[in-house]
Amino acid sequence: MHVTPTRESVVAHPAATVILLRDTDSGVTALLVRRNAQLAFHGGAWVFPGGRLDPEDYGKAAGGDVVSAARHAAVREAWEEAGTVIEAQSLVTIARWVTPEGLPKRFDTWFFAARARTDAVRVDGGEIHEHRWMRPSDALAAQRASEIELPPPTFVTLTQLTTFHSVDDALTALRRGPVESFLPRLHMIAGGACTLYDGDVAYDSGDVDEPGPRHRLWMVESGWRYERSDVTPARAL
Repeated sequence: MHVTPTRESVVAHPAATVILLRDTDSGVTALLVRRNAQLAFHGGAWVFPGGRLDPEDYGKAAGGDVVSAARHAAVREAWEEAGTVIEAQSLVTIARWVTPEGLPKRFDTWFFAARARTDAVRVDGGEIHEHRWMRPSDALAAQRASEIELPPPTFVTLTQLTTFHSVDDALTALRRGPVESFLPRLHMIAGGACTLYDGDVAYDSGDVDEPGPRHRLWMVESGWRYERSDVTPARAL
């Protein structure tokens, strides 16, 4: 059934995430960092560097624009969490993910992608404990083997990145857009859960067996699977 809010809607805090990419002899790799297991939000999970927007990010944004502020936040978080320097103008906006309603902590996160300027990474040892440069397919395989934990937005983004053979290919395609908006709707099913995204035939009805376009993430005991077919791109923002 569809998970409905049990309390007043919680405000989604603006946030930013950056997918840093580099070319290797074996293909494109992305930087993943492991969050401190003691953190309340995705503690122990492997994610892309990122975090909430700070007042200083808005101060650097023209007119206080939230997307511009998110770019500056992505630059700041890349440095704070991974010791990596990137430039705001190098960031390609690729998606907007909003935490589902009804959860106690929600974020409205802008996802950006950029070419890494260096392979060197320095984690802070506080919020972030480890890092790995991983091919998207290898990260997904590690998740299937229960070696690492991936939040749904990270899993979906890595799945999308598996189609690219170089950083140039990835950034060129991502720059063409659209910048999609994801507001997941979670439904419990036998053996796990199914998260529906805009464009799925069941997005409004919640009937996951209804025939039609699919845009969903199956999170079941047999393994996670991102399914997308015959779907008009999700709303661009």
